[in-house]
Amino acid sequence: NQTTGKSDMKQIHKAGMVIVLSLAAANVWAEGTLDAVKKKGFVQCGVGDGLPGFSNPDAKGTWTGLDVDVCRAVAAAVLGDAGKVKYVSLTAKERFTALQSGEVDLLSRNTTWTLTRDGSLGLTFAGVNYYDGQGFLVNKSLGVKSAKELDGAAVCIQSGTTTELNLADYFRANGAMKYTPVVFDTSDQTVKGFEAGRCDVLTSDQSQLYSLKIKLTKPEDALVLPEVISKEPLGPAVRQGDEQWFKVVRWSLYAMLNAEEAGVTSANVDEMLKSTNPDIRRLLGLEEPKGAVLGLDDKWAYNIVKQVGNYGESFDRNVGAGSPLKIARGINALWNKGGLMYAPPIR
Repeated sequence: NQTTGKSDMKQIHKAGMVIVLSLAAANVWAEGTLDAVKKKGFVQCGVGDGLPGFSNPDAKGTWTGLDVDVCRAVAAAVLGDAGKVKYVSLTAKERFTALQSGEVDLLSRNTTWTLTRDGSLGLTFAGVNYYDGQGFLVNKSLGVKSAKELDGAAVCIQSGTTTELNLADYFRANGAMKYTPVVFDTSDQTVKGFEAGRCDVLTSDQSQLYSLKIKLTKPEDALVLPEVISKEPLGPAVRQGDEQWFKVVRWSLYAMLNAEEAGVTSANVDEMLKSTNPDIRRLLGLEEPKGAVLGLDDKWAYNIVKQVGNYGESFDRNVGAGSPLKIARGINALWNKGGLMYAPPIR
């Protein structure tokens, strides 16, 4: 049969894209990402497209944020220098393809860990660096106090996110409420659409709502509604099939959590080298296990804490009390402070 239908052409195109992505990533997978990063001398990190508190460049192009600090921690662990990162700004639509293709070594971009993403996209989540949940931002003039009052609303939303699916589920589950989606490709476009009155409400992860709110001309006129309608565990992801790199990224995050629990900070880490506490000595590479178990030198965790700080320091300066967002630790507190943050021991 020499006649090819449109559906057949689509399948051929998809198959071709898979082959291209596989070939592009082949060199990275062949030698292992850890070796490739050491050879080129920097970590190529996929981050957001401008989200204050999580991944955002300043006027000089310097990136900061909670997600950015994961990239910096990995660079400190692997290369001994948290500054050896090249950031790739990715939209929600672009992020997974960039990781799959080998364009980035690591994705650290307010990305929700889900079954589908974990099981069918060729990637693996290395942990959770922020526990979140989807919420709603409305203009106070709308007079709405609850999400259950949003029947018939126009809703600004970013495409390529779990937000779209959660929104549909919530409205269907609450008396089959109706809504009109107004879809944008980037978070900046979404907030501009909301401010221009193209929608009544903006929905996203609550952390993102606080970040987007401060971009408004009059942030005091906007209100985040109390409902949290989903679970959104956000964390870094790597390609499947590279176990060593996965462990390096995972334990870079866990080192920050363990450091906070042990009271080790960027300010006191040098003094802590004199500590007799076995947990602290293992964290700082003074006792077994040494860095060789991860393919790193013994100062890998020391470098993270010294140059990036522990998790609490990162949280406070980027999204917490020391930041414009002023987000409370809440469920992102350590497990022994009433939160969900818990890291396996370094021993």
